[in-house]
Amino acid sequence: MAVTYDESRVTVVDHPMVQHKLAILRDKNTTTKQFRELVSELALFEGYEATRDFPLEDAPVSTPLEDTVCKRIAGRKVAVLPILRAGLGMVDGILQLIPAAHVGHIGMYRDEVTHEPHEYYCKVPAGIAERTCLIVDPMLATGGSATAAITYLREQGAKDIRLLVLVAAPEGLAAVLEHDPGVRIYTCAIDRCLNENAYILPGLGDAGDRIFGTK
Repeated sequence: MAVTYDESRVTVVDHPMVQHKLAILRDKNTTTKQFRELVSELALFEGYEATRDFPLEDAPVSTPLEDTVCKRIAGRKVAVLPILRAGLGMVDGILQLIPAAHVGHIGMYRDEVTHEPHEYYCKVPAGIAERTCLIVDPMLATGGSATAAITYLREQGAKDIRLLVLVAAPEGLAAVLEHDPGVRIYTCAIDRCLNENAYILPGLGDAGDRIFGTK
């Protein structure tokens, strides 16, 4: 039975360069160094799409030839919130795009038997209610960690929450979108399904292990 979800709140970032880099990311022979660099690069691509609707304002600029009026972001405050530990691999890519963003941390681990998330550390920037919150985590499998992170941020007053992942399973998309009616999701790919151990197929393995070179 096909998994259904609100596709209007899901953006697939399928630029040709994204697809090319994702293919290398999936390859089991890709080195830790390459994998880490690709995760950061793909996060940058996703950041472009996740900030596409940011409002602009006029900005007077003096070029070497004359005065003109350009555009700049209209005072938008951003918080980048990696779900530990794999989400840390996406932070630098987002910060290349938005250097002034503040960074929080959401610590979750998944029970290997029940696959349920457990919170062990959370700290968010001040004024979270006025910030656009970009939750970053390479994989969206069951959606357990993502929904727990979204719940935590809502409790802290966050209003604008966007989830950026590299690979998503339909089951995870459905779980997150059903859990929160306001969240938007950005992903580079929607894979086939989860296996019996709640890993994404075809997926790319354990993103945290591949980013940090652990097993």
